[in-house]
Amino acid sequence: QVQLVESGGGLVQAGGSLRLSCAASGSIFSINRMGWYRQAPGKQRELVAIVTSGGISNYADSVKGRFTISSISGDNAKRMVYLQMNTLKSEDTAVYYCYSLYYTSAYGAHLDAWGQGTLVTVSS
Repeated sequence: QVQLVESGGGLVQAGGSLRLSCAASGSIFSINRMGWYRQAPGKQRELVAIVTSGGISNYADSVKGRFTISSISGDNAKRMVYLQMNTLKSEDTAVYYCYSLYYTSAYGAHLDAWGQGTLVTVSS
């Protein structure tokens, strides 16, 4: 069982900043990638940013230059991913979900895990 626990959401004024955190724990042999998706009311879930175990990151065009994703893998098998969000806009308002693609063994199939979501509200 793998758990992704997010924190850091909240209410912020337009132009402000927030930092989201996500901790992955459980039966993880290795992580291929971790990242963030978001879902605004009435819209489909979309990729915000993702980073691979090799350090390659990818961003949605709408957040490039404003958001930064980073991750760490601790010796205690606690993996973290962060999303620093600057110059927030009202259109960034959404529930943000942590995501991970991971392996439970050296030769096992990859699996997906999702967090429960954290709400980010940007007031104009």
